[in-house]
Amino acid sequence: MTRRQWMGLLGAAPLAGAGQTLRLRARSRKAGLVNEHELLWRTSETAIIICDMWDKMYCRNATARLGGIAVEMNRVIGAARQLGVRIIHAPSSTMDVYAGTPQRKRMIEARPATPPVPIASWCYLDRKSEAPLPIVDSDPCDDEVPGEKVRIYTRQNAALEIREPDGISDSGVEMYNFFEQEGIHNLVVMGVHTNMCVLGRSFGIRQMTRLGKKVALARDLTDALYNPKQPPYVTQRRGTELVIEHIERYWCPSVLGSDLTRAEAA
Repeated sequence: MTRRQWMGLLGAAPLAGAGQTLRLRARSRKAGLVNEHELLWRTSETAIIICDMWDKMYCRNATARLGGIAVEMNRVIGAARQLGVRIIHAPSSTMDVYAGTPQRKRMIEARPATPPVPIASWCYLDRKSEAPLPIVDSDPCDDEVPGEKVRIYTRQNAALEIREPDGISDSGVEMYNFFEQEGIHNLVVMGVHTNMCVLGRSFGIRQMTRLGKKVALARDLTDALYNPKQPPYVTQRRGTELVIEHIERYWCPSVLGSDLTRAEAA
């Protein structure tokens, strides 16, 4: 029995947005053709995963783009939260900063669930499931003079508000447990970087798709770490678009963040 069912038996007030439906304009690709279709997802069965929206990175241009995305992302998640969509903040490797918070504790304390497939710490590109990425990202920073590739992030970007009843986790196991406990079947992934963590993390698109979740990428709230000096020698923005198209073809549809800001009665 899910938490919502227990609440109903106990006569507790329903969660915000109960009984509402998101109408998402989804875009996918097959055989070179673009397919636009509609997804109808109940807000109470939907969560947003915010992937690795850190405060800073070694690549200055990437940090600047991330900061710009964060402002619009905060508006989107604020509206989605009011509709009853659960917000999961996932700034990887910074969990110590959030230790003891209600948002962190609820993810740790979620009832264990048995996944249909193993949850890997990282899901690498699988040639059986997808073609190679359309960009080369072996030297991905597009700064004129790239800095040393070292960790300088410390927490999530300050522009992103963490509120109740959000969750904080960088673990695919914790998230899967929480989603199963709460009856969450639909996931929208947003954040950075499209060609790396958004796809490969234990809570990323590849893993959550393999776990049987219905997944979508917020294509206007993501960014690739790509240097135009590498193949296919396109702009950084076009490099991001190419990775989004790759995801739409092999993994899941993409949607617009604005579609997460409004819902209608189910």
